[in-house]
Formats: sequence, C-alpha cells, structure tokens
Amino acid sequence: MIPKQAKQAVGQRLLSRFRDAGATEIAPDILLPAGDLLDLYGEDIRARAYVTQDPIRGEMMLRPDFTVPVVQAHMQNGADPARYCYLGEVFRKQDTGDTRPATPRDHEYLQCGFELFTRDPQADAEVFALFHDALAPLGLQARMGDMGLLLDAVRGLPLTEARSVALLHHIWRPGRFARLLARFSAPSIAREFPDVTTSWAGMRTEDEMIRRIARLQSDVAVPPLAPVWTDRLERLFALRAPAPQALSTLADLARDMPAIAPAVARIRDRLDAIAARGIDLQTVIFDASHGRTTMEYYDGFTFTFQADRAGWPPVASGGRYDALTRVLGRGREIPAVGGIIRPGLVAELEAQARSVLACRPRGG
Repeated sequence: MIPKQAKQAVGQRLLSRFRDAGATEIAPDILLPAGDLLDLYGEDIRARAYVTQDPIRGEMMLRPDFTVPVVQAHMQNGADPARYCYLGEVFRKQDTGDTRPATPRDHEYLQCGFELFTRDPQADAEVFALFHDALAPLGLQARMGDMGLLLDAVRGLPLTEARSVALLHHIWRPGRFARLLARFSAPSIAREFPDVTTSWAGMRTEDEMIRRIARLQSDVAVPPLAPVWTDRLERLFALRAPAPQALSTLADLARDMPAIAPAVARIRDRLDAIAARGIDLQTVIFDASHGRTTMEYYDGFTFTFQADRAGWPPVASGGRYDALTRVLGRGREIPAVGGIIRPGLVAELEAQARSVLACRPRGG
C-alpha cells in the first residue's frame, strides 16, 4: 500500500510541471451544487457520483472530477487564452456490477490535471506532448482517438433526422448504439397501435402518447439503412492500429464516407504536430472507438496512457471538450482541451520499478 504522503509528493511534482507550462493553480470546492452538473458528466459518472441533500443548498455532490467545475469557473470570468492546473481528491462510487473489492483507487483518489483554453490549432498536440513527457519514464501505452470523427460519420449516414439524432445520443453507449444500428439496418415491422380514443394508464399524458405513436408510425415507413453503410461504420469503429497505419486506413475510408474527410484532415495535422515534438507515432495507438465509454463531454481529440496492469484504470486521460464551454458559457465559448493524471497510480508504478531494481544482483 502506497502511503498518502507518497501520492501527494508525486502529485506536487506533476503540479510543478504543469505550472512550469504556464498554468495557474485552481482549487474548485470539494462539495459542489449538483444541479445540471450531473447531466453534463453523462450516465456513467452520474450513476457513480456521491450525491446528498442539503436542507439549505439543495442537492449537492462530492467532486467526481475537476474539468466541469474548472470550465464553469473559467467561463464566468476567465481570460482567453488561459491555462489551469489542479491537485486534489475526487470521489466516485464503485461501478455497478463490479465484483472486485473496492480500494481507494476506486472511490477516492488524487487527480492532478491541466486544462488549456485557447484557439491555437496546436493545442491538442501541446497537451498530449506535455502528458507524454511527464509519463515517459513509466513505459505506458499511449492511445488516442477523436470523437468528432465518429460523430461526423454518424451524421453522414443516409438516415432520417430522428434516427440520426437517436444514434448520436447513444454513441457513448456502445451496446445501445449497436442495437439501435441493427434495428435501423433491418426492415421495419408493422405494428398494431392502440386507438387514440381509448383511455390508457401510464405516466405519459394523452398528448405525449399521441405524438409518440405518430413518430413510431412514421418510422415504420422508413427504408432500412443499406448494408454497405453499416459495414463502413463498423470498419471505422473497429479501427485500431499504430497511428501512421491508422491514418492510411482513415484516408481510404474517407473516400467512401466523405463526411469524415474534414476530421481525417484534422487528425493528420494533429499527428504531424505531435511528431514535430519528437514523439514516435509508431508507439501511439490510434483507436477509432477511443473515448466512447468515458466522459460524454469529450467531443473531439481523446487520449489515455495505460499501464500493463490487469484491472487498472488509465494512469492518465484527457481530451477536447469544446461543446462543454458552449453549454456553460451562456453565449461565450472557447476551444478547450485538457487531461488528468492519477498520482497514486504513478506512485505505485515508481515503487514497483524501485523494487525491481533493488532485487537485481549487483555486478562484481
């Protein structure tokens, strides 16, 4: 067991690195008003947040991460551009159905992070390189993706607006998305609907039920999505390869899926900028589905650094969340990208490395 002091020491070391990159330290409250924040995190974190009821302040939650409160603070009175860093505990319940014994790394742990608000097109590469350099001694596997690529691919499918919106809504839930795609790819089955003059029981009002029945009736007439489009989408979602090879495959897919061409060009520029910072792209895995099971506020570039340890969460993760600044900006918006590192996991890896070195025989 790594003592808290060791984890804090690693966190302070990382925080110093982020300060050296020009970031201003910020410390959001531990207890936050729940309100709309839970909806911004998406279903996964909403289900795992510690929420309580305060008789004066209403529904409150223990901080499940830093990004949303940092964006909220920045959009109220922040400069443009701006850089922030932070270090502190976050709190999340254990995953539903997780049979592993809960440990501190599951429900309470340190996060050290860096957030960059800027219109600089090099921002993604800068943040990725900052995290890559900070974690280089640990030999982690770097992975990246781009949620904008997948969103554009879905928007480009020949679907009705209602079906497109449904797929986009569930893109962060791969199981539901796959079932919905299969349904839209199969011929619609005619259904018997109740007579709208008949009374029924339920939570919905009569007007809501009438509108829902009308939507379902109109959907029956929609032709299925052609198999060629399902195949192309599944090929895209399954793409996982070293970044240079993945980029070549993306270029091929873009010829059949023109809607993703701008995203592919953006990914190419990002990879060029990362390579220009001295990072070997062959060591970076591009996973097209990367980010589909993490925070729903990521809408562009995503990345993680993963240790070769069964059952471990990523040691570091992050991405771009431009849409979040629009939601919280009340008319203002600014491109933003950032990420977090878990100092406790870094401390464990460093302790293991020291142990291995100590056990090696010394030369005579």
